Amino acid sequence: MKRSHFSLLLLTVTLLLSSQLLAQDKVLNVDDYNRWSHIVGVELSNNGNWMAYGLRPNGGDDTLHVVSLVNDAQYTIPLGEDAVFSDNNNWVAYTITVDEESRKKMQQKGDQVFEKAELLNLNSGEKYTIERSADIAFSEDGKFWAVRREKPESDKSKHRGSDLILRNLETNQVHNIGNVSEFAFNKKSSMLAYLVDASDQTGNGVYLHNLSSGTLVTLDSDTASYSGLDWDDADAPRKDWNSKGNSLAVLKGQSVDTLIHNENKLLVFRNLNRNISKTILDPNSAQNFPEEMVISGNRNLSWSENGGLIFFGLDEQEPKLKMDKDTVANVDVFHWKDDRIQTVQEQQAGQDRRFTFVASFNPNSNTFARLTDEDMEELESSDHNRFMIGRDEKPYTSDLNWGVSPADLYRVNLQNGERTQFAAEIKRTMGYSPDGRYFLYQKLADQDTALFVYDVQQNKNINVSDAAPVHFNNVDHPYPHESPTYGIAGWTKDGKNVIVNHKYDLWMLALDGSKATNITQGLGEQEKTIFRYENLDEEQEYIDTSKNLLLSAFGEWTKKDGFYQMRIGRKPTPLVFEDASFDEVEKARDTDRVILTRETFVNFPDYYHTNTSFKNFTRITDANPQQAEYAWGERVLVEYENSRGVKLQGTLTLPANYEPGKKYPMIVYFYEKMSDRHHQYSMPVYDDRPHMSTYASNGYLVLMPDNVFEFGKPGTSSLDCITSATQKVIDLGYADPEKIGLQGHSWGGYQSSFILTQTDMFATVVTGAPPTNLTGFYNNIYGRTGTNHHGIMEIGQVRMGRGVTPWTHREIYQRENPMFYVPEIETPFMILHGTDDGAVDWMQGLEFYNAARRMGKEVVLLSYPGEGHHLGREANQIDFQIRMKQWFDHYVKEVPAADWMVNGIPYIEKMYNKARN
Repeated sequence: MKRSHFSLLLLTVTLLLSSQLLAQDKVLNVDDYNRWSHIVGVELSNNGNWMAYGLRPNGGDDTLHVVSLVNDAQYTIPLGEDAVFSDNNNWVAYTITVDEESRKKMQQKGDQVFEKAELLNLNSGEKYTIERSADIAFSEDGKFWAVRREKPESDKSKHRGSDLILRNLETNQVHNIGNVSEFAFNKKSSMLAYLVDASDQTGNGVYLHNLSSGTLVTLDSDTASYSGLDWDDADAPRKDWNSKGNSLAVLKGQSVDTLIHNENKLLVFRNLNRNISKTILDPNSAQNFPEEMVISGNRNLSWSENGGLIFFGLDEQEPKLKMDKDTVANVDVFHWKDDRIQTVQEQQAGQDRRFTFVASFNPNSNTFARLTDEDMEELESSDHNRFMIGRDEKPYTSDLNWGVSPADLYRVNLQNGERTQFAAEIKRTMGYSPDGRYFLYQKLADQDTALFVYDVQQNKNINVSDAAPVHFNNVDHPYPHESPTYGIAGWTKDGKNVIVNHKYDLWMLALDGSKATNITQGLGEQEKTIFRYENLDEEQEYIDTSKNLLLSAFGEWTKKDGFYQMRIGRKPTPLVFEDASFDEVEKARDTDRVILTRETFVNFPDYYHTNTSFKNFTRITDANPQQAEYAWGERVLVEYENSRGVKLQGTLTLPANYEPGKKYPMIVYFYEKMSDRHHQYSMPVYDDRPHMSTYASNGYLVLMPDNVFEFGKPGTSSLDCITSATQKVIDLGYADPEKIGLQGHSWGGYQSSFILTQTDMFATVVTGAPPTNLTGFYNNIYGRTGTNHHGIMEIGQVRMGRGVTPWTHREIYQRENPMFYVPEIETPFMILHGTDDGAVDWMQGLEFYNAARRMGKEVVLLSYPGEGHHLGREANQIDFQIRMKQWFDHYVKEVPAADWMVNGIPYIEKMYNKARN
């Protein structure tokens, strides 16, 4: 009997649907991670018609995509990166790198690796390529493209100069300029300045190329070294470009064989568009120039906003010492009077060698002023032409300055260096108004904090928060030191107010202290929605309160995200506010087109374009279409309380194909507050953490709970919060109470190690880079910075409390110390630690392992030689991902143990030692 056409169609559809369902049920594992890609290097053209982005696959090479947002045009450039569009939207330039495999081979052979610069005409698709590119720049008007090349590998000369290729993009004329060490267009694109550094210093100098006429002017030439080229418009806003770009500053130096630093002079060229003038600051003849000091090449030159001053660095000249190291003792003297411990000095030695004091030069009066010295080393730059703020941190230098650097604040006169102290022991500052007249800072007063504005012109402090019925310090800040504010939104265009953030709302504070207004009218507090001002115009210096304001919005308890619009005097109204996370918001400079990412646990943060109304979204990228083939989970929010009645949340990832009422195995992954990651996409990447997407695909629940702390109780607080959250998920019927694993890394590693010793709620624990002995950890060194752990222990992340030490509060340290409870461990556990960990010393992990081994506990230490606080080598990352999954599968899901879990791996059987290079 023949089948009907309908039956055949039905069979075909059934088979198709079945194959699709099977495809969607593929289980995600580490072997699949190389199919996932990141989006990197996103750029938007000024007219909003083009977008460039790179796709970077896990463990693979970038591919650059240049796509039209108005039609179907697109270009794909393998190995392309660092795209930049021309100002006139006609061109895009980028570099082309060498693939990673070839790069490794070349580096192993000692060959130099070069990159190409490529220019793409967006209208015609025509390309121009330049080999051995070092620096790339468009003129601001988009009419010229310049590429400075690397010297060929065969050129072993020591001079810094190399070829500069200048292309006129309107005429296609190409000009090759030799021996260029630095170059820069002025912002109005009328001139190109460059420095020549040639062999034997022949032709060295400062040159000016007129881009309209093509004429070349030699501003200065000598057998000297030139550096630090800086236009007076380098940092100027676009509105000032036409009035600037007519002055240059540069250093001219002579090297002396017996001295470390070049003997530099400062050259200032002005009126470059008409009658050029040159002014020289020569330390040998300048009045009041400090003896034994030089103009430093370690600090960039910069101009005051009005072009009246040039700022530069001062350095102490030092003789070159010629000594045989074999005759000199190699000793570090750790002294109790050191302001910084020797290990800190060692880590900061390079920074200290490059440190310079700040000075100013007035070319009109030919006068010099020293602005910083040993008594006040830091100057916070601004656009004010007369005064800036200096900082003196020395009176408060301490090992306990974790997260804060207290300082006395000074007003510094830029013309003569005169300074006036206006505030003492200020821990937190919030910066200048755009014109530099006002400086906002936080001050501790009467056991509370207040916001003060300092008027640099009037030398006057004003308490601008006194009129507000609220305090602006973040009361939820989780560390036992002075809490910060919630931040600043900006300064109003009328020059009369500053807008600052409160927990939910925005407040406008009058600069004379007379008034405080909740401009979001309490809607944030009412709906527990966090409003923040969103500036999409990078040229906008002030907030124009006469116009509609764009606000980002985040629901504290709903986790909804989006944007609101507000007019001062009215309540904010939503534009888009939904169960997703929006990020990477950027508006085209010349139109209202906006690009942004939209992300959920299920949806990779692909890019969309819309406009400033945020009404219609058009998808641009589809970075990971292969995800549709895999079983994927989803997320729900869980609310719970700890034993103190504190309301908390967790985000719970449900396994793929979740069946309500069924109890599942679960992994608990935590750190501090995790519920705000509810809409975070779980990107499969090579690293050292459990990925929720992978475990959900493999039938696990993954709980990420919030965690809050009582000071002095870091371990017991986390035990309370994490077990409360876990029990809540059990009570809700999601989790099988006999099949729950726990994982934490770093600070989470300490907490997971402590919890391990206190409860048998978890079937197993995996702890990564864990501080495990608080008494020993207190005096350990943070390897990356050289600091000891006193600050992080007392007022930082461990939160013991200021002055709470192992000697003054021994019982607290013992109570919170995992090492003291090793005999109580009843749970099998695994430790991850890299031997070169720069945050938590490897010995902490080894000590915990040794103690547990001595007590006969079921423990494995995965030690990765040469690795830091997080695994960096891809092979190691993959290895740990596999072993961690095998560990959880065995102890949580009761899958048979892998051989290494049962028998270990003898050192001589280690595969790495057998592998060939």
